[in-house]
Amino acid sequence: MDNLELLIQQLQAIAQSGKHYTKDVFDRERYEQLEEVAKKLTAKYTGANEQQLDIFFDSDNGYVTPKVDVRAVTFNSENKILLVNEKRGNTWSIPGGWADIGYSIGEIAIKETREEAGIHVTPKRLIAVRDMQKHSYAQKNLSYIYKNIIECVPDNNKLTDVDNSETDDAEYFTLDEALKLNLSLNRNLPEDLKMAFECHNSVVWETVFD
Repeated sequence: MDNLELLIQQLQAIAQSGKHYTKDVFDRERYEQLEEVAKKLTAKYTGANEQQLDIFFDSDNGYVTPKVDVRAVTFNSENKILLVNEKRGNTWSIPGGWADIGYSIGEIAIKETREEAGIHVTPKRLIAVRDMQKHSYAQKNLSYIYKNIIECVPDNNKLTDVDNSETDDAEYFTLDEALKLNLSLNRNLPEDLKMAFECHNSVVWETVFD
């Protein structure tokens, strides 16, 4: 079902793609006017200031596509899941982040787990590709996002002390323990954790996608 956030995203996408592809000067003016309308609606919806709006609207160009988020699910030999504590909000999440140019999804899973949890992992299989708009994630921005959830295998079970710009702890949890934590609901939902355990306990797994 359409909501205000999705409608604003669609307006911004139409304006940006139109500005990129049109050859007509008058059409370009109309797309620029449409972008201004989208900016004003975004400001009312989010409270963003002019500088923040310019960064959001001008950070990309060309045809608009969803952003890609990668989450690296790792289990130890006791079948416990690795979660990291996010400094901002003091919440727990599956290690992960935005996909960077020049890295494959598997390489992002390795990089984010090393940076956030201090361990090296090997990507094993794709658990799911989730359209965040179709689930109850607590989004913090207006980007349209596909969330890729990857199962990984750790090189060893030993965790070291973690303290970087984003996380300050990493621990393994059973499903029951994880569901009792203060989860970062824009990064992972309880149903994501349940699905991760289901995949981990399955010899054969078919990737879930919307």
